Amino acid sequence: MAIRTDRDSAILRAAAHPLTGAASDYDPLLDLVGDARFVLLGEATHGSAEFYDERARITQRLIEEKGFTAVAVEADWPDAWRVNRYVRGEGTDPDARTALAGFERFPAWMWRNTSVLRFVEWLRARNDAAPAASAGFYGLDLYSLFTSIQEVLRYLEAVDPAAAQETRRRYACFDHYGEDSQHYGYATGVGLSESCQQGVQAALQELQQRAFDYIQADGACAEDAYFHAQQNARLVRNAEEYYRTMFRGRVSSWNLRDSHMAETLDALARHLSRDGKPARIVVWEHNSHIGDARATEIGRQGEWNVGELARKAYGQDACLIGFTTYDGRVTAASEWDGPALHKHVRPGMPGSYEHLLHEVGIARFFLPLRTPGAARDLLMEERLERAIGVLYLPRSERQSHYFMARLPQQFDAVIHIDRTSAVTPLDATSGWHSGEPPETYPQGL
Repeated sequence: MAIRTDRDSAILRAAAHPLTGAASDYDPLLDLVGDARFVLLGEATHGSAEFYDERARITQRLIEEKGFTAVAVEADWPDAWRVNRYVRGEGTDPDARTALAGFERFPAWMWRNTSVLRFVEWLRARNDAAPAASAGFYGLDLYSLFTSIQEVLRYLEAVDPAAAQETRRRYACFDHYGEDSQHYGYATGVGLSESCQQGVQAALQELQQRAFDYIQADGACAEDAYFHAQQNARLVRNAEEYYRTMFRGRVSSWNLRDSHMAETLDALARHLSRDGKPARIVVWEHNSHIGDARATEIGRQGEWNVGELARKAYGQDACLIGFTTYDGRVTAASEWDGPALHKHVRPGMPGSYEHLLHEVGIARFFLPLRTPGAARDLLMEERLERAIGVLYLPRSERQSHYFMARLPQQFDAVIHIDRTSAVTPLDATSGWHSGEPPETYPQGL
């Protein structure tokens, strides 16, 4: 790997667009988006406030200036649907904080945080002011197996009680797992119990076969209600397969999950397209999902992701924007299902993209990567890239959080925020407020 020089920094500095907080900050990004239908906005961590806040700023402009009608996020479908009903002035939730109450599963801070709260409040106010051009809020993920089962049954009880009874019988296969998805996955994956595969597939097929009848008989908002039920039934089918295969290895389960998210995005786009006008959707997910996996060592290991699948399906209609940070603070856990902690983010490692972008010397900037030139050529050299998810383990950071990538092939542009702060959970514990002692590893001082 070539040693960075001051000339490298000068090349990147010349190509960078500083972000100063001005209304015009993202004019170059909107020019890059052009007529693209899908704008995928990433994040280098699941717990940095600036990533959420800047995605919100970009999304607001895409909705108001480009006619985008949906925000699809890395969250479970039923929980996001509750927020969708709130921002559209439906449902019974009196405010945004209550609408976000459905996000109870770990890591709740991903969506129950003050940054998302502000965006949801903005979206509700904006929809109230312009109902003819309202925008929704949707989830793409597949962890809500048991919640989605209840949503399917609730819908069928209202439109077809006999079908609800039959579907309940099919879903009863899950009953003795106590709503423990991983228990189900382990038991079926190692052959201790029969899978529910046939039952969930049959339930989805029957629901799809009766689509016309249900929509015709269900009155106002019937199409939306049916779509919600169908997505939950599809989620149950895909989640069943995901949990059944999760003990076979990371690659197979990762690919199932991202295939589900890409499938959901496509279904949402078809549902929201009206009168020959294709829907335009903003996606909020981690860089590891929205950056093209083919440009990373993870892709070489056999993984694909939403970004790769979107490029294959939509070509230039998909615009992929990554986010990076050098250091700061982050909200993350130290173990799965552990409490949200307020952690230090170590400075980007020498030889990484984070370190290279830090040396540019601009606190925040937007860097387009599509256009050929010296900056793109410089960044085409494969380097380390950091990914912090819901867990952050500083002491094993090189092994836990870095991988090799080619940034210009992974993203169409990147937004670098040199120092970031931790996103504030709506339900922050005393442990989060107390923060951490200074990170002195490995010296131990």
